[in-house]
Amino acid sequence: MRALVYRGPEDIRCETVPDPTPPDVNGVVVKIERAAICGSDLHIYHGDLSPEQGYSVGHEAIGEIVEVGSGVCRFRSGDRVLISGVVGCGECIRCRHGEVTACERDTARVFGTNQGLGGAQAEAIAVPMADAALHRIPEGVSPDQAVLLTDILPTGYRGAEGAEIQPGQDVAVVGCGPVGLMAILSAQLFGPARVFALDSVPERLAAAEGIGAIPCNIVSGGAEAVLAATSGLGVHAVIEAVGADASILSALNLVRRGGIVSVVGVSTNMALPFPMALALIKGITFRIGICPVPRFWTQLIPLVAEGRLKPEFVFTHRMGLSEGESAYALFAERRDGVLKIMLDPTR
Repeated sequence: MRALVYRGPEDIRCETVPDPTPPDVNGVVVKIERAAICGSDLHIYHGDLSPEQGYSVGHEAIGEIVEVGSGVCRFRSGDRVLISGVVGCGECIRCRHGEVTACERDTARVFGTNQGLGGAQAEAIAVPMADAALHRIPEGVSPDQAVLLTDILPTGYRGAEGAEIQPGQDVAVVGCGPVGLMAILSAQLFGPARVFALDSVPERLAAAEGIGAIPCNIVSGGAEAVLAATSGLGVHAVIEAVGADASILSALNLVRRGGIVSVVGVSTNMALPFPMALALIKGITFRIGICPVPRFWTQLIPLVAEGRLKPEFVFTHRMGLSEGESAYALFAERRDGVLKIMLDPTR
């Protein structure tokens, strides 16, 4: 089969790789219908995560089950499913409640990151512990919406939930890429008075404004504008959706005393110069972590199916799997107004 393979920094290729098989009796093979490129995939693309090469990438996908292990109870061949971007042991109490990133056996892994799981930007993928890692795609949920439910919509929602937003509060979202836009949509469910959206890319700021946020260009005084709009106090909560040192530090500066900073951006810096004195003086709450995707399906799927959440606007480009190299370059360079790219494994 074909899959996108990491061959080194800024070198993603569409290659022929071995066909997947069920990893054990509790696993399945899913034929991929649609896959997407995530902002966190750029950490791999730029060579920031691992010196290893030659593994397939991607963790956002939906598809049809084509092989089923004998121990799988909830699914059968022919089911169309969401695939959680992150999986755990599937058996401990935390995994059974969807908290896969807190797996008590410490087995949480992300697809397509060289952790022993194949990537989802492929024609097919092997999924372990299928009963815990999959969800049938229900009526009323489109393929575009379903793909977003495999990672970035739950991640944005996790950021909003972690911010503990109360009705009438002011919120800032730092970074208006796809995850940041999902965080804006999610934050609005909690009734904030204002959501400020900070970024430097005009197309992203326009998208944020289009869903009801107040755009603030960080290159031309956006952070200062947020502080001025809040009488110098800062916002009650900040959702950070980039993971860069500068954006995390900006979030800490934007939050008011007693506020909350909720980080869902992926930071790989083990030596972040965290301003502990500032955090101490402000008395802030700081949260960060990888999203346990399955935990949020029971909340988000009904909201999507009933039209309360309409996240699919983030897809601006559609390309074939064979165009994977060009797709990654386009996404990394933020050209042509790109927000998010959908990949079709049949092309």
